[in-house]
Amino acid sequence: MLTDIAISRAATLKPIGDIAAKLAIPPAAVEPYGHFKAKIDLAQVPASESTGKLILVTAINPTPAGEGKSTTSVGLADALNRIGRRTVLCLREPSLGPCFGTKGGAAGGGYAQVAPMEDINLHFTGDFHAITSAHNLLAAMIDNHIHWGNALDIDVRRIMWRRVLDMNDRALRDIAQSLGGPANGFPRESGFDITVASEVMAILCLATGLEDLERRLGAIVIGYSRDRRPVTARDLKADGAMAVLLAQAIKPNLVQTLEGNPAFVHGGPFANIAHGCNSVIATRAALALGDYVVTEAGFGADLGAEKFFDIKCRQAGLKPAAAVIVATVRALKMNGGVAKADFGTADAAAVRRGGVNLARHIENVRQFGVPVVVAINRFGGDTAAEIEVIHKIAAGQGAEAVLCTHWAEGGAGAEALAVKVAALCDQGAAQFAPLYDDALPLFDKINAVATRIYRAEEAIADPHILRQLARWEEAGFGHLPVCMAKTQYSFSTDPARLGAPTGHVVPVREVRLSAGAGFVVAICGEIMTMPGLPRVPAAESIRFGANGEVEGLF
Repeated sequence: MLTDIAISRAATLKPIGDIAAKLAIPPAAVEPYGHFKAKIDLAQVPASESTGKLILVTAINPTPAGEGKSTTSVGLADALNRIGRRTVLCLREPSLGPCFGTKGGAAGGGYAQVAPMEDINLHFTGDFHAITSAHNLLAAMIDNHIHWGNALDIDVRRIMWRRVLDMNDRALRDIAQSLGGPANGFPRESGFDITVASEVMAILCLATGLEDLERRLGAIVIGYSRDRRPVTARDLKADGAMAVLLAQAIKPNLVQTLEGNPAFVHGGPFANIAHGCNSVIATRAALALGDYVVTEAGFGADLGAEKFFDIKCRQAGLKPAAAVIVATVRALKMNGGVAKADFGTADAAAVRRGGVNLARHIENVRQFGVPVVVAINRFGGDTAAEIEVIHKIAAGQGAEAVLCTHWAEGGAGAEALAVKVAALCDQGAAQFAPLYDDALPLFDKINAVATRIYRAEEAIADPHILRQLARWEEAGFGHLPVCMAKTQYSFSTDPARLGAPTGHVVPVREVRLSAGAGFVVAICGEIMTMPGLPRVPAAESIRFGANGEVEGLF
């Protein structure tokens, strides 16, 4: 069996100018980065009055068995194009953290990939490096301002702005900085987050253009003065330079699927610690250039889809037409109590037990008024009886499940799914609405997600957290949505509680204000904003082979 990277290398890619021409993007707007990827200068693209139909691809809770959400997104986009629906794909950029940590790559798989796969997974067009630099410039300017007299009277005990790095590195979670004497500044405790958790990443993905980008950057609250006044990046005069660093990064990246269909791959916030969606700029461009747009949101629907609906769609005024929930027999077996080593044994009963996870995700997505179809991402060894169980689970929730073989067959293996999704879109049955109202108090918003999406008894928080939320409401931030940071593996905050747990509580241990991005982050349970590497990181297998080509990147 060919590996993903071998399949990608065997494909004959089209020049990126030809891909742009498919969308009537003029050559003047195409800024090539090599032969097969480009930045698109949207200022050079003629305005369009058309608006395509937006399709979200989400999934059940992830397991080591694999679900294939990105792979299904690519397969569905290719399939929609195969049946004559002009479709644009919108995905996030992979972070180096997972590429060298657990996943080893994130550009789809099999014959449903975006390419050039190695470039996309490794540095790509440098967007993440620009975001890291802009974020850390602000951190440097904070410490420099304090060193040279602290005219803003910043309270060094209440600086919230940490540094970032696009790599899993647990040793940097908590640090002591500025040691070594007066020339190095004032010593204090701080730490690093991974770049994909940066507010700058969220701002780039939610901004509508350069002017909005700079406005949002200026609104970042970095900490507080001694009299508890918020201090912003604009107060430090950092917003202009940060925007300059991001001027190229904000332009969406155009690549292609293995079948030569256009794909915007732009932005990459994680869904377990950030809002988990590709950029608004890329999505809006795709909606103007295509008749259908397929996008995905990270991890399970309890994280990525909820944030797509409650944060991205709310802020950008997007109206999704349909949603696809990806499920696999293997993952449902794991939710049903089967160990990974036993996936090869047929067990329809385990699929049925684990199916409660899928059923809840269907219920949850439909709470937003969006029609749902289930994509069964077939693996070798799946039995007819096991697949039939998934069909029945979906039917029990008023949805249809469609068997897909896009990993092995590309777009041809997802044509049945494409027909169903296109029909849902064309019916216009979606009545999208966010989960909660803007006017709801911040902790009530957290509790709404915890009870209605995670099915917890309640969210809980220490009094100092509730007081902090109340202060933000008094300061005019109460209208913001909430961005829940929690484990991706369970509806609860315990990654070992699979299936569809109830009766649990969601402990909120920290809250962070992302005023520029336009949301409040609630950090729940033991989730970390700087991940660590696993016992055997993927980096151990990534190297150059004898032929000089990269090996180990899936």
